[in-house]
Amino acid sequence: MKANYLILLDYSVGELIKIRLTEEEKIESESYEDFEEFIYTLEEKYNFKLFNCCWMSCEVLSERS
Repeated sequence: MKANYLILLDYSVGELIKIRLTEEEKIESESYEDFEEFIYTLEEKYNFKLFNCCWMSCEVLSERS
């Protein structure tokens, strides 16, 4: 599965963060053996701390309420 989206649930502040990865980020993510290691590199850019989050990646984003 190719990760196009990164979804984070920041339980420290009750925030849902949806990130659509850029082409550059997708290419960079492939250079990491562990996708979670790549996510750590995004913390400052997208203003989150991974140790406060649960995450998932997906190819197609689908939402419902």
